[in-house]
Formats: sequence, C-alpha cells, structure tokens
Amino acid sequence: MARRQRVPENDDAWARRERGETELERLDRNWGSLVQELRVVQTGVQFLFGALLILPFQASFGTLSPGMRVLYIATLAAVVGATVFLIAPVSWHRILFRRHRLGNVVAAAHRCAMAGVALLGLALIGAVVLVVDYVTGAAAAVVTSVVTVALFVSTWLVAPWRWRRASEKDAGAHHC
Repeated sequence: MARRQRVPENDDAWARRERGETELERLDRNWGSLVQELRVVQTGVQFLFGALLILPFQASFGTLSPGMRVLYIATLAAVVGATVFLIAPVSWHRILFRRHRLGNVVAAAHRCAMAGVALLGLALIGAVVLVVDYVTGAAAAVVTSVVTVALFVSTWLVAPWRWRRASEKDAGAHHC
C-alpha cells in the first residue's frame, strides 16, 4: 500500500521549513510548474481544435444528424473555452509582468488551468462520441460516452481528490 504523505495546513510555512523557500521562491516554483503543465495540454488542445475546425468542410459532415450537429457545436465551444483558459495565464503574466503581482498571476493561472482542463475533458468526450456515432452508430456512441465520462471522472477527479482528502485527514490527525 502506498505511504500517505503528510500535508501541512500552511503551505507557506511548510515550504519555508522543508524547502528553505521564501514566499517569492515558492511562487516562482509554482509558476514554473504550472507553465510546464500547460505545455502538456496545449498541444493536445490545439490539435483537437484544428481537427474540429476542418470537420464541417468535409463532404460527409452533411450526413450528421441534427443531434450530432448540436454535439459538434458544443464540442467546438468546449475546445474554444479550453483554449482560452489554457492560454490566459500567458496574457496575465505579460500584462502583470514587472508589477510584483506574481501571487495574483499564479492564483489566476491555477483557476484558468482548472477551467481549461475541465473544458478539455468535455471536448474530448464530445469528440469521441462524434467519431463513434459516425463510425458505428448511436448505441455504441452512448456506451462509449458513458465509459469515457467514467474514465475522465475517475482519473481526473476522483483519484486525485481521494489522495487529497486522505492526505488532509492524515495531516489533521497529526495536528490534534
């Protein structure tokens, strides 16, 4: 069984004590980590966005049912939203550069990244359902959508939240 890592109540105090970091060093590290994470997802978002943009210009697009056209628009909207939120931290950083607002940038970038990842998940689910519906039909698309949603929810939400709650309980037990 994996060893639970104790998480402190105060991240600033923990970073000072365990890493010897000042608040500014911690913010720099958090910004660097976030930028690396955004690099991972941006390529996928850009590829999906490009693929969705060319889809209506394909001859077979006209065969999509009205429901699948609505799903296409919703999927396109989700990938546009993901693109906006995942690139927004760059704008925040550029606008607030040299204004001593790194704390604001990191906090806003975190929220933007979470929104962008959520919208990316929705866009990926929509794209998978569109493809499966087109290739095999509605019944398989329904099954695929349920499985895909379960996969995303379990790996992107449930697993990390379980670890987070377990570590918070563990930390709480040590502070009583």
